[in-house]
Amino acid sequence: MKHTAVISGVGMVPFAKPGASAPYYQMGAEAARQALADAGLDYAKVEQAYVGYVYGDSTCGQRALYPIGMTGIPVVNVNNNCSTGSTALFLARQAVESGAADCVIALGFEQMKPGALGSYYNDRPTPFEPFDRICEELVGQPEVPLAIRYFGGAGMAHMDKYGTKAETFAKIRAKASRHAARNPVALFRKEVTVEEVMDSPVLIGPMTRLMACPPTCGAAAAIVCSEAFARANALDHRVRILAQAMTTDTPSTFEARNMMQLVGYDMTRAAADQVYEAAGIGPEELDAVELHDCFATNELLTYEALRLAPEGGGEQMVEDGDNTHGGRVVTNPSGGLLSKGHPLGATGLAQCTELVQQLRGQAADRQVEGARIALQHNLGLGGACVVTMYQAT
Repeated sequence: MKHTAVISGVGMVPFAKPGASAPYYQMGAEAARQALADAGLDYAKVEQAYVGYVYGDSTCGQRALYPIGMTGIPVVNVNNNCSTGSTALFLARQAVESGAADCVIALGFEQMKPGALGSYYNDRPTPFEPFDRICEELVGQPEVPLAIRYFGGAGMAHMDKYGTKAETFAKIRAKASRHAARNPVALFRKEVTVEEVMDSPVLIGPMTRLMACPPTCGAAAAIVCSEAFARANALDHRVRILAQAMTTDTPSTFEARNMMQLVGYDMTRAAADQVYEAAGIGPEELDAVELHDCFATNELLTYEALRLAPEGGGEQMVEDGDNTHGGRVVTNPSGGLLSKGHPLGATGLAQCTELVQQLRGQAADRQVEGARIALQHNLGLGGACVVTMYQAT
């Protein structure tokens, strides 16, 4: 029998620049405490924990949760690149839906260093080796940091195929700043104009510095329960996980020889289609979406991969204002990774936190009017993609 999974509590610490945050275990413990308090739940009733982070030694999850309680429960440490937080949520949801557990915590955190992402294990082959080989052939410029080459190259591929303008990516970044200005826990709350985005230093091709998300420290958590457990314990059960899918790369990632596929377009499309089919709800019914805008270029690609716009129609969606308040669907009402920040292990659970608050009507100045159905998209190169649909009951 499949049990209905609900999100009974969420928590998130304000994101900070590297060097300006508390240590990872303190951030993680605080996010967990907030989620428990939001649910009105004693940690002693939590049966399992899934804890995500990318940069850290093994068992960091235990280090963060032991101050909350040493109850002897399974603590599973999760690492799946930038989709780590939603991978922890995926495992928590599976445990609850299957009946293996009635109440689970999913926690994600990251304590990052300044600068571009890099590898810490240079004494062994990188998992990006097949990706790097194609990126080198299609984009070149090996002196540019890896993630910038990947997503800048994907933006250039979209421009080449559909005639997309660089200013469109700048409009996405400016929109993110307007949303973040309403979010008290976002890292960057200053609004920027399209002109300021375009005038910032060029990183590669159409991509400027303001089109890239910043390295960030932070933590977020969610309490995932069966609906029956939530009702029996008088916990909040207003938001349920309606459908969820996790995908990894297929041969098309490499065989297409296109940077859009290399950065996960097909993974996203497959996960989204699985979710729409399982939920019986299509993209036209969504009210709010938190998607993986690690770069402004990727937000545009993701509009199309999630079927929010037809292929090649992402630019028109931006021009029509259908990606913000007053438009068809509000994308990244939190400010997204571009403005809210991107602490890798926490991002998926920060997206979850935002959407739960939206569906409860608790998002204050950034509230999406009448939000009932929300979609989350979290992407990790190498690769994994998790798409989750939530419903307010």
